[in-house]
Amino acid sequence: VQLQASGGGLVQTGGSLGLSCKVSGINFRIMAVDWYRQAPGNEREFVATSTSGGGTNYGDSVKGRFTVSRNYARNTVYLQMNDLKPEDTGAYYCRLESARGTFWGRGTLVTVSS
Repeated sequence: VQLQASGGGLVQTGGSLGLSCKVSGINFRIMAVDWYRQAPGNEREFVATSTSGGGTNYGDSVKGRFTVSRNYARNTVYLQMNDLKPEDTGAYYCRLESARGTFWGRGTLVTVSS
């Protein structure tokens, strides 16, 4: 199982950025995929979930600003981040939990300048 996250970068406060997580090696259609983030010196924090049926769930700090979605044909989950704030800065990871174990993608760095 592989998860490949991409799309990070530098953006100003109030700006937008989109992340992608491509999943391979497992039946994507029946798996939920999560986004987490970790700022320097902080613990990893839950950001959002895309369920297998297309449902969504968000951490309190991103509700109303971030949107998670998925493309079944591309085995990809997306995280659209709007109205970004400096406290959104960190490494963003996608995660998949299955009966075979928990799998993490490499982090993609998001930096929001004030």
